[in-house]
Amino acid sequence: MFPVSEFLIYCFVTTYTPGTNNLLSMSYAARLGFRRSYRFNLGIAAGFLIVMAVCTLFSSTLYTLLPRVKMVMQILGAAYMLYLAWKVWRSGSHLEAEDTREAGFLSGMLLQFMNPKIFIYAITAMSLYILPFYRSAAALAGFTLLLAAIGASGTFAWALCGTALCRFTARHARAVNLAMALLLVYCTVSLFL
Repeated sequence: MFPVSEFLIYCFVTTYTPGTNNLLSMSYAARLGFRRSYRFNLGIAAGFLIVMAVCTLFSSTLYTLLPRVKMVMQILGAAYMLYLAWKVWRSGSHLEAEDTREAGFLSGMLLQFMNPKIFIYAITAMSLYILPFYRSAAALAGFTLLLAAIGASGTFAWALCGTALCRFTARHARAVNLAMALLLVYCTVSLFL
């Protein structure tokens, strides 16, 4: 029998905990507002769906290669997350973005291809929870959409939190940026634990 509760707990814990998508989504929403960061979040959702589809199609192959691929993904992902941590820490307290292209659809979508957390999320969900019980194309397509929807919901929830805390973050921008940067560094370190 399919372990529905364990599957959903895994999905929600994985997608709602701090990660690159959530922290950047919150940061952009705090600086730009929810409406101006919406395209970035849609890009995250689109990229998330693409990555989920690719991981679903190639899950068994990637799972076999994971021990070799994992270290490369970890190193590239860690370097990118440290770069993002530096960028968040160095960002100013302006609520208006100096360059609105930062919060664009394409940057949100491309971020997904460099985010090891969602690859690991997809491969783990597929190999541990879904593939042992379901093999039909329709079931796999449905689970792909479900995994992407849960991931996007986490990102949008963090963006709403960023918007709600906008005034606070403007007043305490240095401390908030430092906290967000440290959370990204934590995410980087946790890749190797």
